[in-house]
Amino acid sequence: MAQSPAGKLSIDDLANAVSAGQIDTVLVVFPDMYGRLLGKRLTAGYFLDYVASGGTHVCDYLLACDMEMDPVPGYKFTSWEKGYGDMHAVPDVSTLRAAAWLPGCAIVLCDLFTPDHKPAGPSPRYMLQKQLQAASEMGLTAFGGTELEFYLFDESYQTAREKGYRGLKTAASYIEDYHILQGRREDSVLGAIRRDLSASGVTIEGTKGEWGPGQQELNLVYCDVLEQADRAVLCRHASKEIADIQNKAITYMAKWDETLAGSGMHLHVSLWNAEGENAFTGPTKIGSSSVSETFRQFLGGILAHTLEITALFAPNVSSYKRFQASSFAPTSIAWSDDNRTAGYRVVGSGRSLRIECRIPGADCNPYLAYAALMAAGLDGIKNKMEAPAPFSGDIYQAAALPRLQTSLRDATDAFGGSQWTRETFGSDVVDHYVHFFRTEQRKFDEIVTDWEKNRFFERI
Repeated sequence: MAQSPAGKLSIDDLANAVSAGQIDTVLVVFPDMYGRLLGKRLTAGYFLDYVASGGTHVCDYLLACDMEMDPVPGYKFTSWEKGYGDMHAVPDVSTLRAAAWLPGCAIVLCDLFTPDHKPAGPSPRYMLQKQLQAASEMGLTAFGGTELEFYLFDESYQTAREKGYRGLKTAASYIEDYHILQGRREDSVLGAIRRDLSASGVTIEGTKGEWGPGQQELNLVYCDVLEQADRAVLCRHASKEIADIQNKAITYMAKWDETLAGSGMHLHVSLWNAEGENAFTGPTKIGSSSVSETFRQFLGGILAHTLEITALFAPNVSSYKRFQASSFAPTSIAWSDDNRTAGYRVVGSGRSLRIECRIPGADCNPYLAYAALMAAGLDGIKNKMEAPAPFSGDIYQAAALPRLQTSLRDATDAFGGSQWTRETFGSDVVDHYVHFFRTEQRKFDEIVTDWEKNRFFERI
C-alpha cells in the first residue's frame, strides 16, 4: 500500500487503497475524558466523499458521562435540560493512518466543535492544543516521548470478567524486569504490538519486561507533543485490541493489585527554539547537566504547580494507590539527576536533555497530562520561577519535601481551588473536570468493597 512517511496516509493514499480493495473501513475517533477512543466505523468511500472534509456528528454527552456511559447530571457543558445535542467531529487528516492491527481498516483522530463552531472546551485534545499554541507564541516547540507500563495476562477479558477480576493469571510468574527469556514467552503479543503499531505510524522504540510478573514497558519514539499524545492513546487502544485478538488481556490500571508494582506513564519533555536547538541546554551547570534559564524556569514552574495539576496526572481513585515508597513511583515533589525516586528526573545531555515526569499513572489521559505539564512549565518561564537545587539521595526518605496527594479527593480540591488553573484552563473547563473527578470519587465511596467484607463480615 502506498503510504505517506512514518506509516501515515494522505487522503490520496486512502483513496488509492480503497480503489485497490485494501481498505474498506475508516475508524473516526476522538479521545474522551478518560483517554478512551470513542467514535464510529465508517465505510471508507463514505468517509472520502463526505466526512474527510465535512466531518460527522456525535452526541455531546460523550464529554459528560462516566465509564459506564451514564449521562451524569451536573455538567454545565450539556445535560438532559439541554437535550444532549450534537458535537461536530472534524477529522484531523494529518492523523490519518492505516490501522495495521485491523484488516482493511484506517483510523483518524478528530477535533470536537460545538454547534456554534467553537472548539469544545472540555475536549482533552483541544486543551493540549491550547498549551502548545501558547508555547508557539513564545517561540517554542514542545517535543515529548512516552513510556507506557502495563500488565499482560494469560486471560481473556471475558474470563477476567467471569472471575470477577480475582485470581487472574499474569503472563509471568516472577518479576521480569529486563528478562529476555521471559520476554520471548510473551512476544506473540508484544511483537505484534511493535510491528502493527509501527506499521500504523505509531513508531515504537521497543518493549521490555518491567518490575512485576507480566508487567511490560513500551517506549514511543520522541516527536512533537501533540503527535506524541495521539500516539499514546492509539497505542493504549490498539495494544488492548491486539491482546484481545489473541485471547489475552492487558490492563493500564495504575495499580491493579495491592501486592504488585504499579504502572506509570512517564512523560519526557523538552522545548526547542526557532533555530532547531534544544532550549533546555545552556551554560549553567546544575548537577551533571548544563542547562539554560528556560530549563530552570520551566522546571521551576512544574515543581511549583504540581499539587494543582496532580488530578490530571492521577485521575482515578486507584491512581493514588500507586504512590508507594520503594516502588519506583514517586511520593514527593522534587527533581534530581537520573534518580528514579524523584517525581521529576532529568536525563540526557545536549540535544537529548529532557525532563522526565514520573508522576502520571498508566491510567492517565495523555492529552490532559501533557497539557498540565506544558501549562505549568510555561507559567514558570513567564513568571521566571527558578527551580531549586537538585535533590541527591533517596527521596522516599526525605521527610521535609512536599508530598504528593494521597487521594483523588485531595487532588481535586487542589485543582478546583487554584486560581492559576482557572486562569490557565478556564473556569468552565476546571469546573467540568472537578465534577468529573468528584463523580469518580462519589461512585467509589458508594461501593462496599471486597476488603470491607473480608475484614468485617464475620468479625465485627
